[in-house]
Amino acid sequence: MTESYVKKLSAILLDAITDKDPLVREQVCGALCALGEAQPEEALSACEEYLWQHEKLAHPYRTMILRAMETVVSGHISELRKDKARAIILLASSEMTRAKELVCDWQQAASNVLVAVGKRFISQVMEELLSKFQPGALPHYFVVQTLASLAASNVFGMVPFLTSILSTMLPMLGMAKHDTMRVAFCCVLQHFSESTLEYLANLDQAPDPTVRKDTFATDIFSAYDILFNHWLPSREAKLRLAVVEALGPMSHLLPSEKLEEQLPKLLPGVLALYKKHAETFHVSKSLGQILEAAVTVGSRTLEAQLDSLLAALHAQICVPVESSSPLVVSNQKEVLRCFTVLASCAPDRLLAFLLPKLDTNNERTRVGTLQVVRHVINSAASQMEVKKPFILSSMRLPLLDTNSKVKRAVVQVISAMAHHGYLEQPGGEAMVEYIVQQCALPPEMEPWKLGPDSEDLATDSVRAISISTLYLVSTTVDRMSDVLWPYLLKFLTPVRFTGALTPLCKSLVHLAQKRQEVGADAFLVQYDSNVTLPSPYAITTRLLTVSSNPYLGDGRGAAALRLLNVLHHSIHPSLGQRWATTIPLLLEHLDGCTEETLSQKEWEEKLLAFLRDTLAAASDNTWTCQLSLEMCRQLSCYDAEPQEKNFLYKCIGTTLGAASSKDMVRKQLQELLETARHQEETEREGLACCFGICAISHLDDVLAQLENFMRSDVFRKSTGIFNIFKDRSENEVEKLKSTVILCYGHVAAQAPRELVLAKVESDILRNIFQYFSTKVLGIKVETKDPALKLCLIQSVCMASQAICSSAQASSFHFSRKAELVAQMMEFIKAEPQDSLRTPIRKKAMLACTYLVPLDPALDEQVQVDMIHSCLHSVLPVPPEPEGEGDHQESLYLDTMHTLEEVLTSLLRRNMTPQGLQTMVEHLSPWIKSPRGHERVRALGLSACLLQYFLEHLHVSALVPFHNLGVLIGLFSPRCADLWPATRQEAVSCVYALLYLHLGYEGFSRDYRDDAIERLLTLKEGLAHPDPAILFHTCHSIAQIIAKRLPPEQLISLLLTMFEGLGDPDKNCSRAATVMINCLLKERGNMLLEKVPEIVSVLRSKLQETREEYVLQAARHSVYLLASQHCAAVVSSLLGSPLPFDSHTCILWRALAVEPGLTTQVLGLLLEKMSRDVPFKETRAFLLSSSPGRVATLLPLAATCALYEVMSVLASGPAVLELYPQLFTALLLRVGCTVGVVLPRTLQAKERRSAGSAPAPRSLEPCSSAVDALQAVLLRGGNEEVVQRMELEGGWRLLGTSAGHEEGVARLASAMAKFAGPRLPLVMKELVCTQSSAYEIQRVTSTGFLAELLSSSVADDLLLLEPLLHNLAARQKDPCASVRRLVLRGLANIASGSPDKVRAHGPQLLTAVIGGLDDRDDPHSLVALEAMVGLARLLDLAEPQDLRPLLLHVAIRIRPFFDSEKMELRSASIRLFGHLNKACHGGCADTFLEQVVGGLVPLLLHLRDPQAPVTSACRFALRMSGPNLKCEQLAAALQQHLQDGRGLHFGEFLNCTCKLLMHHFPDLLGRLVSTSLFYFKSSWEDVRAAAPMLTGFLVLHVEAEHRPQVDLEQLTTALQLLLKDPAPLVRMKAAETLGRLVKFA
Repeated sequence: MTESYVKKLSAILLDAITDKDPLVREQVCGALCALGEAQPEEALSACEEYLWQHEKLAHPYRTMILRAMETVVSGHISELRKDKARAIILLASSEMTRAKELVCDWQQAASNVLVAVGKRFISQVMEELLSKFQPGALPHYFVVQTLASLAASNVFGMVPFLTSILSTMLPMLGMAKHDTMRVAFCCVLQHFSESTLEYLANLDQAPDPTVRKDTFATDIFSAYDILFNHWLPSREAKLRLAVVEALGPMSHLLPSEKLEEQLPKLLPGVLALYKKHAETFHVSKSLGQILEAAVTVGSRTLEAQLDSLLAALHAQICVPVESSSPLVVSNQKEVLRCFTVLASCAPDRLLAFLLPKLDTNNERTRVGTLQVVRHVINSAASQMEVKKPFILSSMRLPLLDTNSKVKRAVVQVISAMAHHGYLEQPGGEAMVEYIVQQCALPPEMEPWKLGPDSEDLATDSVRAISISTLYLVSTTVDRMSDVLWPYLLKFLTPVRFTGALTPLCKSLVHLAQKRQEVGADAFLVQYDSNVTLPSPYAITTRLLTVSSNPYLGDGRGAAALRLLNVLHHSIHPSLGQRWATTIPLLLEHLDGCTEETLSQKEWEEKLLAFLRDTLAAASDNTWTCQLSLEMCRQLSCYDAEPQEKNFLYKCIGTTLGAASSKDMVRKQLQELLETARHQEETEREGLACCFGICAISHLDDVLAQLENFMRSDVFRKSTGIFNIFKDRSENEVEKLKSTVILCYGHVAAQAPRELVLAKVESDILRNIFQYFSTKVLGIKVETKDPALKLCLIQSVCMASQAICSSAQASSFHFSRKAELVAQMMEFIKAEPQDSLRTPIRKKAMLACTYLVPLDPALDEQVQVDMIHSCLHSVLPVPPEPEGEGDHQESLYLDTMHTLEEVLTSLLRRNMTPQGLQTMVEHLSPWIKSPRGHERVRALGLSACLLQYFLEHLHVSALVPFHNLGVLIGLFSPRCADLWPATRQEAVSCVYALLYLHLGYEGFSRDYRDDAIERLLTLKEGLAHPDPAILFHTCHSIAQIIAKRLPPEQLISLLLTMFEGLGDPDKNCSRAATVMINCLLKERGNMLLEKVPEIVSVLRSKLQETREEYVLQAARHSVYLLASQHCAAVVSSLLGSPLPFDSHTCILWRALAVEPGLTTQVLGLLLEKMSRDVPFKETRAFLLSSSPGRVATLLPLAATCALYEVMSVLASGPAVLELYPQLFTALLLRVGCTVGVVLPRTLQAKERRSAGSAPAPRSLEPCSSAVDALQAVLLRGGNEEVVQRMELEGGWRLLGTSAGHEEGVARLASAMAKFAGPRLPLVMKELVCTQSSAYEIQRVTSTGFLAELLSSSVADDLLLLEPLLHNLAARQKDPCASVRRLVLRGLANIASGSPDKVRAHGPQLLTAVIGGLDDRDDPHSLVALEAMVGLARLLDLAEPQDLRPLLLHVAIRIRPFFDSEKMELRSASIRLFGHLNKACHGGCADTFLEQVVGGLVPLLLHLRDPQAPVTSACRFALRMSGPNLKCEQLAAALQQHLQDGRGLHFGEFLNCTCKLLMHHFPDLLGRLVSTSLFYFKSSWEDVRAAAPMLTGFLVLHVEAEHRPQVDLEQLTTALQLLLKDPAPLVRMKAAETLGRLVKFA
């Protein structure tokens, strides 16, 4: 039985091996392997018999079977009997050699079987192979290939056979005529040679330690002769490569004398292959083996071949390496190995060949040669030791090469040299300098220099490699310490090495620290004995200067400071202790910042403070003077780095300030003036800073030197006393003047304040003006050079600021003030008004700001001119277009800020209401300008001036702020300006004005008024683009103004605002009307007689304009009319054509202003809406596809009117009064209009209006009703209901046929949650409609009432009993939808009033279970509702009520498990879970049968294509677990099937089946037979899961339970599944068949 069943399974699987799907074939192969795991010999026998019996089976399928056999043999080789092994050997041999032609996959699979068997039964395999390897006849290709594979896999087993194999094979070599066969022989010879070498290398482990190399020498030489002399010249490339691969290992087995004899032919023969093959890896590898063999035997003929060898190998190494080709990279390694072999035996010849190659200009040649040199330096260090000078000298020309690839190669060679002591030789310093040069390459330029085929990676760039090499050599190669220290110091100061400063500093710091560890003497730099080293002054200057730009060059600032700290003793003996404290603080500051966050000004101040501290610590005038000289000397080095040069000027000023030698200071200042590049703006600024800083300590000397310089011939165009100033052009003279004037300014700003006042007019300003303007024939000639103007303005600013900040400023009489102001005004007026390109006007206004406060005061006319000129110079400038750059925007903002300051300084001189009024009068034309940018600027200036006035207000007596109304009238309408920024500024102005009024009334400055403070919160509304929010905010602002405005100011305010109605900015005009109306409402008692006149005027404008104030008047008129003739107004408005236009809508809304009136209007509209039928049936749908219900006009118009009236907030009280009637009528109106269309006339009208001016709202009947219903809720105080419906999409559902029921339910739920107190009256109204003739109304009302039961509010409001009674009465309704909703409502009690379920349990359960048997429901929707409802009620019902029903329900719902409808499957399975849950702790045996019967469907439906079904299955299985009375199984179900947790189905099924079969093995037959039913399931995944379940059950059951299973039936079913159209099903069937071996 066992044997036959395994064979049967194998036969079934073997028949399926021909499946068209490759994945299924793989699974079948895997199943065969599984059979083989359990019964290896039987499975192998079955495969063997199948192959023998099916001679015509196509070779791809035979290949699969052979692969399975190989797997089984490999895993069970130790269990294989000899006779079975022999049978397999015979089969595999037959399969391998059956076809004479090559069928690689098939024959290779057979060969692999032989190799697998040969690992244990080598003798038997060799016996079979040798039987097909007979002298005199060529063997099959794969016989030879198998011999090669056996040699590789079983070295110790094969080598003893080699002698006989070789003796048989040698004659065959001559018989092989086809290249394929020759390749096979080459391969076997290669593997035989490699195996022999491995055998000989491990003789201590070999079975026969007597084997010697010479045993094979003769045969190998014979084979060599054929391969080399006859086959190598072949035209077939594959054969040549196979030959050369074999020759490499064979060369080690040749007799020494024969190898020596053959080398003169062998080496040229192999080298010749380089020209014939593109892929040369195998040639190089073989060549390396041959060379090693030759060197091992001490060949003397090798020397004669050296030239050709070196030339060929060098050509190979010069081939560019493609990173994508691993063979090329491997070839390079093999070629380098050949060079290593040659270096060990002929170093002189090798270098004589290589070194001249370095002189060539060819990139590839030079790179390849350098690569070999580096490799030889590393791999043949002992042979190269005496050759170091020659190698170093040969690097001269490569060091000059500019090619990036060559540079990289040179750096790598130098790195190797450093590790092997080359750089200690003469000439080594040039190598170090080369590395530093490459470190200094600019990073941004690096990629441009790389070739098109180079590796453009940052990590491989020349600079990156050089930096890495320098640091590596400095830190890891101990012998390099003496070479690099202090030699690297010489590279710090030359400009060309600037880019290398960071790595240099890092390396020097490490070297210095290592020297310090050795001792102080080794560390100190001996400057006298090293004349090439820079002086300590040069090092200090250089490192300090580059630190000013600390993040440049990979963070050179921190590196330079660390090096300074380490070198402190070599710089000056007194600096160590001080720098140990100060430098770490600087480094800490850098660590706390980034390049973006570091303040450059603050950082430079810290460095200058560090320099001052250093000079004080040194306290050495000679050292200070030398440092200043060195700083001056290095200035020219930074011409290309203006920022660093500017900082160096500051350092010079600081150092000169610390010097005590006045002669030296004056001499240095003179030299600086003479040598500076005055054409450069940054250099002028830097030099001026230098003079300013120096003036702190040497004011008189600085001024004297400047005056001497000005008196010299420098400023003359003709030849002067200094040769460098010959024939100066006019432009050069202007730049010189700019420098000197700027120097005076900085001197005034920096010098001690107590000394400046005495010299500012007599010396500084006199000289500035003397050289700013010149006279020709007594006529003043102004300069046109903007740089000179800027320098003058800046200097005036600094001088004025210096005077202002002086302690004696109040007593200082500035006699030149008027002259300076006049000059600044000239500059401002000369600037163009249409553009802002230079900072001249900004700086000129800044100068005026500092000049205004000084005595004497300016004339009134001068002040007026100043204000006028400044405003006309700045405010008209058009804004820059988007994207013009940050520079222009920054310049504009700075200019505006300066304008604010100059106006503030003028206001400060006249802090009175009249002074403020004067300022506002100047700004008023700009505030009303038609150009937005001018308005926003003027309002911004006004706000600043008012805020300043408020902050500095001092009232000595209570006086009225007489111009308050006029000013507020000017600013407040601008709260609605088109420009948001203008609005914000306008509010700020009003805010300040109201507080100014309080100040003049005597309130303290810190008093805060709540109403005025609210203006600040209103600013947010002004930023909003929505006009409604904007004007509402304006209204609020007007309310605040009305509250705080004194009565006497009201008239002037209103008059000013009425003027604003004609404002060209319509927004401001509308804001004026809003504010006027607000003022009339708040303070109208004072102007009552004017109201009718105003309203009349506004009403007459209704048809002419849509301005807000006209609409307000119209609304008021309609209100008055309706108060007297309500019914007539409603009737006439209803007679307006549909859809209502915007004017009609506005008039309807006007009727909601007073609750009493609104109640009348709503009652009339309800009556009109119910007077006519909601729709009319039409027969048009019989003739066309158009809907069959058309809306009637009167209810439609009444519905639209209801919406318009209730959309007004004031209608709330009236809506509350009629809430139940409005809600019920509109809810049923929504139901009646679902799917209802407009009459044809209105449809056409809507289409026409959509093409021109669309109506405010759609006229669609259902949408109109929904909108009106929303309005009822909003006005009735139920905003939460509207919001919840909107959030849940309820309104959209309510208006659609498909979603109407759900929309009603969501509305009812929201009402129960947020509007509970309204429900009793609403329910009363709805109950009256339950017997409506319209089916849709019954559905709507039933759905609403049913949903109420899901909320506790039904019980709380004592509505439960009436609702139950009402719903029970509808159980026999002819409409299935009503019956279904009744069941839903009854089940909703479980959610809304769970404590009431037990009281009404029998009634509820009977009604819901009755729904399972509803016969008038062809789609089972009532049954579905019954199952869902029953699942909700079960947990709450009394156990005694449930137990009699459980079995009936379980049996009734079982057919739905496999329903085609997803909803029915999901609901029935979930209900089954609840039935199980109800039985926990007391499951009757009869119900246990249902639980067991449901296991298989539930497990398999976990693979259901619908997610709700799988979720229900998870729940049902978790609930079923406890009823099975197995804790482990219940725990496993709970663990794996939690909702939300991912499920690995195979793992879960395996675990479940294991537990089932362990605890309930007797269920095997039942479970398997049930799963057989699902073998025919319509769902692919379920169909695949069924055999999977069966397989796991079989896997885990004990074999003794096999009788429970009808193996014949199961096997047949699985066999049928192997023909299933779904590949997944076939795969699972095959897998399960493999597991059935357990029952064998």
